[in-house]
Amino acid sequence: MVAIPLLYIVFSSMNSDVEVARGAFFPTEFTLDNYSKIWRTLPLGNGLINSVMIAGAVAVVSSLLGIITAYVLVRFEFVGRLSILRGLIGLQSVPGGLLLLPVFVLFASAGNYLGITVIGTYWGLFLAYLTFALPFSTWVMVTYLRGLPKELEEAARIDGSSSLGVLFRIIFPLSWPGLVVSGVFSFLLGWNDVMFASVLTRPNTQTVAVVLQIFGSSAEGGALPLYGQMMAASLVCAAPVVILYLIFQRFLVGGMTAGGVK
Repeated sequence: MVAIPLLYIVFSSMNSDVEVARGAFFPTEFTLDNYSKIWRTLPLGNGLINSVMIAGAVAVVSSLLGIITAYVLVRFEFVGRLSILRGLIGLQSVPGGLLLLPVFVLFASAGNYLGITVIGTYWGLFLAYLTFALPFSTWVMVTYLRGLPKELEEAARIDGSSSLGVLFRIIFPLSWPGLVVSGVFSFLLGWNDVMFASVLTRPNTQTVAVVLQIFGSSAEGGALPLYGQMMAASLVCAAPVVILYLIFQRFLVGGMTAGGVK
């Protein structure tokens, strides 16, 4: 049952638009023309590059800031620590749609009053995604660091290591599974988003999700919808995420189970 929709997409991407429109499941003639046509029909290459840059930057920055923030929240006692931890959980319950208009108004105000162009730039969309990815990454790392034994850090401090030394020499090497989990989910946040990317980008900064949505909407309005190319473009857009999961599968399993150190 899970494989049937995926097989339909694969078969449709290798079938003609007429046959797909007729409802054919298996191609009458296997062809890869759709995979070559999509690069000329829509700006798929530019969208892929934009998505990789923005989503990759969000994944790296949110993971690094998340583990640093989590280390402070887990290992140090200070006023407001519990409020911050509770706030991280509370932020996860806020729907992104509610923040679209405030974020747009904030970015537009920055352009009007500060003379800084935010809307339509790469870093503007990066800041919007980081706002959602950082709380999640921090909470993932808080959960993971709680499972690491404190004895390793205490041994490092006895040897004269500072807090930064413990963080970079002990915590970072032991936290790769948690870092991969937070990084992958932060990457998916930027890769799959359409709502914020549709509002905060221009044609030259559009992500691949927006390019695919625009292509699907325009193709549906034609006399003969380009179903074959739509399916081929969907598979091409999904391929980087699948490859990412295959590469980091071992770390994802360890990070999701919040495994400690043997």
